[in-house]
Amino acid sequence: MSKAVPTIGLDGLYIEDIIQDDSFTGVVPIYAQPEPEEAPELLEDEEIKDELDVPEEPEQPREIIGYLVGIPLPTGLYHPRFDLLAWDAYQDVVLEAQSDYADELHDWREQWAEGEKQGPEPVYTPPVQPDNLWVEGLTPEEVAERTKSGEQTELEQLRAENTELKLALTELAEAQEADKTEMQLALAEIAGLIGGE
Repeated sequence: MSKAVPTIGLDGLYIEDIIQDDSFTGVVPIYAQPEPEEAPELLEDEEIKDELDVPEEPEQPREIIGYLVGIPLPTGLYHPRFDLLAWDAYQDVVLEAQSDYADELHDWREQWAEGEKQGPEPVYTPPVQPDNLWVEGLTPEEVAERTKSGEQTELEQLRAENTELKLALTELAEAQEADKTEMQLALAEIAGLIGGE
């Protein structure tokens, strides 16, 4: 199975959706593709290479150009922005909770190994993920400009189009039903003519 996953820029602003595996979660960096380098001249003999003491080039760090976000994009935002700082803060809380759990489990196992009385085995409870990781990327003034009276929002436009489509489908279904009824009457009339002869 697959799902649409939002991509964002370094500023957190939504760019587009891409298709990923259904199990994708979290926030993962997108790296720039390295530019192809010119191939160095090949040394024919390994001994010559060793004699020249050719150093290996260190791997260049790859540039992050955006992120894949496995957290669904909510509706109702004009220009969605993912709050990377809030996500990083949440990750810090998760790491702290995991560390605390590991310490508790270690202490519990030591007590068990020493035969001391102990309570039930500790259970890891992950911290609750914040609901407000996706926020509005436009300022209140920009939102007000987009929603001036007389202008429809994207959601209002979609609702109007949806209503028009429903009406068109209803009319089409009624026309098909009328055609079906006319066809049945015509067939009955033909059957009556054939049976009457």
